[in-house]
Amino acid sequence: MFFLVLWMTFNIRPSVAGDIARCPNCGNTSVPYPFSTNDGCGVPADYRIYCDAANELEFKSVNGSFYKIVSINPATMRLVIQPSPLVNDSCQTEDMNNQGLQLNQSLPFNITSTNTIMLLNCDSEILTSPLNCSSTSSCHTYINEAGAAMACRINDSICCTFTAGSSTTSHRIRVHPGGCRAYTSVLNFNPALPASQWSYGVELQWAAPLQPLCKSQADCDQNSACSLDPMDSGRSRCLCIGDYIWDPVQGNCTKNVSGCIGPNGCGDNNRRALIGGQYRIFRSSYSLLLLDEM
Repeated sequence: MFFLVLWMTFNIRPSVAGDIARCPNCGNTSVPYPFSTNDGCGVPADYRIYCDAANELEFKSVNGSFYKIVSINPATMRLVIQPSPLVNDSCQTEDMNNQGLQLNQSLPFNITSTNTIMLLNCDSEILTSPLNCSSTSSCHTYINEAGAAMACRINDSICCTFTAGSSTTSHRIRVHPGGCRAYTSVLNFNPALPASQWSYGVELQWAAPLQPLCKSQADCDQNSACSLDPMDSGRSRCLCIGDYIWDPVQGNCTKNVSGCIGPNGCGDNNRRALIGGQYRIFRSSYSLLLLDEM
């Protein structure tokens, strides 16, 4: 009887299209779909994150730097990572040797316009850029008021401020020895507040995952059928059938009782991922029902 219970414990999995299970917790922190901490759960090819030895979730950049994940909001498809800290008593971030935070442009993540980036300890060449590097730039408030920036209080130090999310800043915050050597990021920046009340972090947005790939109907659940992807005839996916629609937040086909399609239902869709993918919903045996290009 013990062995039967043990077998059932390890073999009962959530009923989701494509038999993709949600990953186990990292310590006390849940890992929401589509994120994956190992090859057996979530969507490891596109949404890989890491559970470190201290049971804290981390995001890995394309150049090998790791960043602590502060929060994940599946409803808005956004997560916040901690900016790279300064090295000891110097005004340079730990990720400077890796050229700062850089995202893989082939993956469904981008840096949002919620971030106000402050570049610190810059060379004079930065003054020819369109960034705000004036003496009244908000980065000086950060340097003068924030205890974490004490090492950046250098005579005649140049710093600059800009809002992320443009085509040139949606996938990287670049720091390097020949330019700016440190940075921080403030979320929903309010210049009327003192630096001690700013919310620090780098907010990333992800594109909704597509229905899972399949080789046969055995890979899908009862609410989906293994059918050719209308946008990629070389692949088959577990496409929802009947009145069921793909829920990219829960990672399964769910009953469409409201007539609303999308990660936020009938609510505001303005917070979908802007770069890095498309939000697509298909039903089996039908042509494309929704293609929302962003």
